[in-house]
Amino acid sequence: MNGGVNKNIRFLNNKIQFVSSLMLFIVLTVGINAQVVSAENGMVASAHPLASEAGLEILKAGGNVVDAAIASVLVLAVVEPYASGLGGGGFLTLQMRNAEPLTIDYRETAPMLTSPQNYYDEENKFKLITDLGGASVGVPGVPSALSLLLNEYGTMSIDELVKPAIRAARNGFAVNKTMADLILEEYGRVSHTPETEELFLVDGFPPEPGDTLFNKDLALIFEDLAERGIESFYSGELADKIVRAVKTGGGSLCAEDLSSYKAKVKEPIVGYYKDFKIVSSAPPSGGGVHLIQLLNIIDALNLTSLEHNSLEYLHLVAEAIKIVGLEKNEFMGDPDFVDVPVQKLINKDYAKLLASFISEKSVLSDSIFTQKKNYESGSTTHFSAVDKYGNIIALTQSINLFFGSGITVPGTGIILNNHLGNFDPEDGNINSIKPGKKPVSSIAPTIIYKDDKPFLTIGTPGGSRIIGALAQILVNLIDYNMTLEEAISSPRIYSNSTKLHVEGGISNEIIAGLEALGHKIETHPELDKYFGGAQAVMIKEGKLYGYGDPRRGGVALGY
Repeated sequence: MNGGVNKNIRFLNNKIQFVSSLMLFIVLTVGINAQVVSAENGMVASAHPLASEAGLEILKAGGNVVDAAIASVLVLAVVEPYASGLGGGGFLTLQMRNAEPLTIDYRETAPMLTSPQNYYDEENKFKLITDLGGASVGVPGVPSALSLLLNEYGTMSIDELVKPAIRAARNGFAVNKTMADLILEEYGRVSHTPETEELFLVDGFPPEPGDTLFNKDLALIFEDLAERGIESFYSGELADKIVRAVKTGGGSLCAEDLSSYKAKVKEPIVGYYKDFKIVSSAPPSGGGVHLIQLLNIIDALNLTSLEHNSLEYLHLVAEAIKIVGLEKNEFMGDPDFVDVPVQKLINKDYAKLLASFISEKSVLSDSIFTQKKNYESGSTTHFSAVDKYGNIIALTQSINLFFGSGITVPGTGIILNNHLGNFDPEDGNINSIKPGKKPVSSIAPTIIYKDDKPFLTIGTPGGSRIIGALAQILVNLIDYNMTLEEAISSPRIYSNSTKLHVEGGISNEIIAGLEALGHKIETHPELDKYFGGAQAVMIKEGKLYGYGDPRRGGVALGY
């Protein structure tokens, strides 16, 4: 590290507490009036102002998007621990300048000693044991991905990148409304273990917005990882603590599960919508495949000849989303265990065939749907960034349900995932649980290209709603010429075999029309977190435009 970079970081560190306090005061008192931010050199967008500040701090100090992503992800582990962290996993898409785009799969795996009989031998037992506790925990992938990113594509040292996270964990951070609401809503999960209670309750009660929370144990873990390397997460005393916590909670994780885990670099899934190239995550995430499939169906339906969010438009989008959900249930799995027919699923002629089943005057018959409950959670986070060197990243990660397994590893401040709940609740299916297998996901960190030049990096949380949310945003941008803010903030829908979920902002008259067509409607408030929280950076005419979704308190910052 050269002296100039160190000097820049020290200067920024002196300012960061004032800036953070000011921004959080605004968030907690008057709220962030989300708007598009423009810049020329670098841009980051995340679900929390402190994480965005950390990424911007690194970019300004000369780091690239990988350095910024690592710093921001570590801060999110502190300030948004209900959605992601070292105990979780995810997928990312990366375009380094003058190189081919790639994806990294760091999805959690089922432990080697997982016994399928423990999950399927009694009615409903699968859900019960994968909701809370040790039997719900998959082998975490985040530390392996961060290590791979840093070693292969980063430019700065981990001891510099971890400083913003240590600062937030040790000095404390203000609780925002999203976090206060979630702690109250998920009180049973938060109170599952004494360690989790201690992290999130204030004098035994859920905190109010503006209260300060700390995670001093996690600050010590960050310092240790900076000294010994991020990959040391998977060995030694820390690994022993993780194994002990999972086994105490009834799980089967062992030391070999941790020591053998490796994030994987893969070729991304590539498709086309109109004149735009879509590059996204590969299986076992179905996000990339089925995002392209949904866009192909929308194209085949010629939806954009209709008025945006009209009755006809929303009905056809809802039916297309239903079909894609059905396709995902039938065909998507871990490619190390099953054959996934990717080329068939993203084929435009196949999309035309699927579109032919959709009627303009009625809903699809219930008889074609498998009535399985979807266990994918919306408690995920997304980070997008573009740097001055021309590098681009889209990164989405999760611990599954808000606050994951409810297990905080004693003495570490690390919350463990409950992603084993994303396996099929029935045995013998493509996504059924097996030792060493990864569960299917809808995560879709995506980079869009126009005329072979990067145009947009985007992703969102939202579980099974991710695919439909991203498709609606992209259609808004590409076909309806909306601004980035309009495209992301516009009301969304999500449809499955039982209900059509409609976000506030769509008229009662249109809702009544959808009901008349046979849709069973569930309404949600405007800008509801149920529909995700997209973070995006657009590259247009040599400038960067960033936007953080107000549904999850997103913040974009650039310079």
